[in-house]
Amino acid sequence: MADIRLIRRRIRGITSIAKITRAMEMIAASRMRQVQERGLAGRPYSEKITQVIASLAALSQVGEILHPLLERRPIRKIAVVHITPDRGLCGGLVSNINRKTANLVLERSEPVTLITVGRKGFDFMRRYGRDIRAEFTRLGDKPSLIDTLPISRIIIDDFCSRLVDMVYLVYTQFVSTMVQKAVMEQILPVEPAPVPAVQNVDYIYEPAPSGVLDGLLPRFVEMRLYHAILESIASEQSARMVAMRNATENANELTGDLTLMYNKARQEAITRDLLDITGGAVALA
Repeated sequence: MADIRLIRRRIRGITSIAKITRAMEMIAASRMRQVQERGLAGRPYSEKITQVIASLAALSQVGEILHPLLERRPIRKIAVVHITPDRGLCGGLVSNINRKTANLVLERSEPVTLITVGRKGFDFMRRYGRDIRAEFTRLGDKPSLIDTLPISRIIIDDFCSRLVDMVYLVYTQFVSTMVQKAVMEQILPVEPAPVPAVQNVDYIYEPAPSGVLDGLLPRFVEMRLYHAILESIASEQSARMVAMRNATENANELTGDLTLMYNKARQEAITRDLLDITGGAVALA
């Protein structure tokens, strides 16, 4: 027969865990909405700067003097900005993004150096002895653009000084509340996206287009990196919300099963006691 006190203790413990996971689910949902709002607020700027840079890169005047961030050269070394959460409890998100970067490192014949953003990615890469150029942790759930500038400054300086010849961003893209996708994007050299003819505008640049491009390209790299970090944070909170919801449901289901087991054990104990009493009364008679 199952121990009634042990079952009761397990029910109390699992009920407490369900309360914690429920609270974590609500916190993650609140943070996810805040990060989503920040990402949506920055989309118009992201779209417009991409359009302007594509227009600038297409101008013949700019093509005469190639900007260093547009230069394509033989690949001798690759840098990867590996963006992961600082904390776990978010399902398979961390393992998916670590696997994405690990596959890139193994598939490329060129040496790969890493810039890790987040504790989970740093711990994973250090455990396997990868070359880590720099590591950034504790950016928080609401980082500003200023907080991410040191990261973009490292990759821009390394690329311009030819320490690396290509830079990738590996992060988790927020698709929906239930779907987060590990993606890899080339950030350097900058490859301006083609602009549809309906959006192509003949701008008048002051000063010269080359001067405008010199000022915009670093901002473009900073914006893409910042947007990737916001996407990763939104994905983290969404994955944690789903994971905590599943944990709460599993805990409630387990509590129901244990409660049924507890009631059966109590009925068995009561029945046994009644049989003992009845047997004793018959023996005395």
